[in-house]
Amino acid sequence: MENQRNVILAIGLMALVLFGWPYALEVFYPARPATIEDAVEAPRPGLKNSNAVPDTGTAPKVIRERKAVIAGSARIPIDAPRVAGSINLTGARLDDLVLKDYREKLDKNSDRVHLFSPAGTEDQYFAQFGWIGEGVTVPTSQTVWTANGTKLTQKTPVTLSWTNPAGQRFEIAYAIDANYLITVTQRFVNSGTTPAIVRPLGLINRTSANADPSTWTVRNGPLGVFDDVADFDVHYDDLDENPKKLVEYNGNIDWLGFTDHYWLSALIPAPDTKGKMAGNFRALGGKLYQSELLFDTTVVAPGKQIQTKSMLFAGAKETELLDDYVDAKGIKLLDRAVDWGWFIWFEKPIFKLLNWLFEQVGNFGVAIILLTIIIRGLMFPIAQKQFASMAAMRAVQPKMKALQERYKDDKQKLQTEMMELYRKEKVNPLAGCLPMFLQIPVFFALYKVLLLAIEMRHQPFALWIKDLSAPDPLTPVNLFGLLPFDPPSMIAIGVLPIILGVTMWLQFKLNPAPMDPVQQQVFSIMPWVLMFVMAPFAAGLQLYWAMSNVLTIAQQKWLYSRHPQLKELAAKEAAEKAAKADGKGKA
Repeated sequence: MENQRNVILAIGLMALVLFGWPYALEVFYPARPATIEDAVEAPRPGLKNSNAVPDTGTAPKVIRERKAVIAGSARIPIDAPRVAGSINLTGARLDDLVLKDYREKLDKNSDRVHLFSPAGTEDQYFAQFGWIGEGVTVPTSQTVWTANGTKLTQKTPVTLSWTNPAGQRFEIAYAIDANYLITVTQRFVNSGTTPAIVRPLGLINRTSANADPSTWTVRNGPLGVFDDVADFDVHYDDLDENPKKLVEYNGNIDWLGFTDHYWLSALIPAPDTKGKMAGNFRALGGKLYQSELLFDTTVVAPGKQIQTKSMLFAGAKETELLDDYVDAKGIKLLDRAVDWGWFIWFEKPIFKLLNWLFEQVGNFGVAIILLTIIIRGLMFPIAQKQFASMAAMRAVQPKMKALQERYKDDKQKLQTEMMELYRKEKVNPLAGCLPMFLQIPVFFALYKVLLLAIEMRHQPFALWIKDLSAPDPLTPVNLFGLLPFDPPSMIAIGVLPIILGVTMWLQFKLNPAPMDPVQQQVFSIMPWVLMFVMAPFAAGLQLYWAMSNVLTIAQQKWLYSRHPQLKELAAKEAAEKAAKADGKGKA
C-alpha cells in the first residue's frame, strides 16, 4: 500500500512540475519589468516634445481589401529570396510583405503568409522610418517619396528621397539580405540656411485583431531586449490600461517589436548606436499599437548632414536563423523571440538533435521516433533498475498479501512487517520513480519544441498525420471523418491518443498490482484519462509518448522474462493451475 501511495504521489508531482513549474517561475522569478516612473526617458535638449507620437496618419474608418489598397498606391516591388511585397512611396512604408516559404494553411494551394499589410486593411501591420523635428519641415505619412531604383532585391538596394520647401533633403535607403533582415540607413542633409533639430526614428504599427494570444507557455505581443534582458512583461492589455498608454525604455536597447507564435517584427539599432536612443510601446486606440525606436536628437548646422543605421527583422522565427543573426550581426538575444522559457538550456539541444535527425531522414515523424529510441537508450541502465525493482515487487506480492491478511487490524504492525519484508527481499519501492522524474524535462522540452518551433509547422509524418504540430485529426467520434462535423477538441480523441492510452494501460498491467481497491481503480482509469488529456496536444508529442510506451513495454517484458524471482513465481503459478485442472479432471 505504501508503495502504491508513493507511486500516485510521484505521478501527481510529475503533473505538478510539468504543468505548474513555468507558471511558478513567472510568479517568483518574473522577467525584467517594464517600468514607467523609473525608466522614463529624460527630456532631450533642443526638442520640446521628445515623446511626440510619430506620424502614422489617422486610422481609416472604412476597412478595405488588401489587394485594393495595394493597387491604389505607387510602390517599389520587393523580390528577395525569401520575401516578396512592396514599399509604399506614400509615407515610405514597408506595408506589404509576403513570406515565400510559408502558407497560411496546410493546403498547398493556400495563400502565402502575409506578414505586413497596409493601413486601412483588416490586418494592418507595417514598418515606417522617419523623423521628428523642430525648425524643419519633416516628411509625414502623406509624403510621396521618389525612388532611385525600380525594385528592392538582395543585389539592388533602393533609396527613397524627399526634399522639403527649404531645400533640406531626407533619404531612406533599404537593403535586404537572403532571409528576413532589412538594413535601413536614414540620412538628413541640411542644405538650408538655418540649423535644424531632428530626431530619426523607426516604428512598427499593427492591429491586435489578428495577433496570436499569449498563454502560460507561449508569450506573444510586445517584446524587446533591454540592457541584455528579454522583457516578456508588456501585453496589449497593459498598454490599454496604462494611464499614459505608453511604456518607455531608456539605456541600452538591443531590439523591440512584436512577436506572434511563429512570426516576428523587430526594430534593431546598429551596434554603434547602442545607448543613444529610447524605445516605446504605445497604444493608439482601436486595437492599434506601436513599437518605436527613437535615436538621439541632433542639431544639424547648415551644410552638414547626419546618418543613422538600424535594421528591421520581419519574418519567421526560425531557430537556427535567429542564432545566426545573434552570432553574425551581434543582435543580442534575438533567439529569445522564441519563448523557450527557463528550460532553454535543455530545450534547444533537444531541438538541435531532432532537427539533425530530420536532416538525415527527411521526415520529422521518423526523427521523433529515432529521438525516442535515443532517449530510451540513454535511460536504459536506469530503467533496468526501475524494472528490476518492479519485478521484485511483483515477486513479493503474495507475501505482501499474506501480511495484509495477518495484520489487517494492526496498521502499525503491518507497516513494520512490510518494511522488514522489503529489507529482507532487497526491494526498494521508490526505485521505480526515478525514471519517471527523469522523463519530465525530456517530455516538457519536446512539448515546447513541438509547440514553438516553426520548423515543425505543417510537417507531415505518414498516412493521415499531415501536421505534427497539430492534434491528430482522425477521430472515431465522427467515424473518422465520414460524418460531416468537427467534434469539440476535448472529445476529438484521435488514433494516436487512443494508441497512447492502450500502450499506457498495457504498461500499467505489467507493473505490480496495487493492493488497495481504490488505488486499483485509480490506476485502471488513469490511461484513459490521460488519453483525453493528451488529445488536444500536438500529434508529434503523442507519437513520442506512444513510442516511448511501446519501448518501455518491450523492455519490461524482456527484463521480466529474465528475472529469477518472476520465473520462480511463474513456474509456481503454472504448477498451481495444473494441479487445479488435474483436480477438476478427477472430480
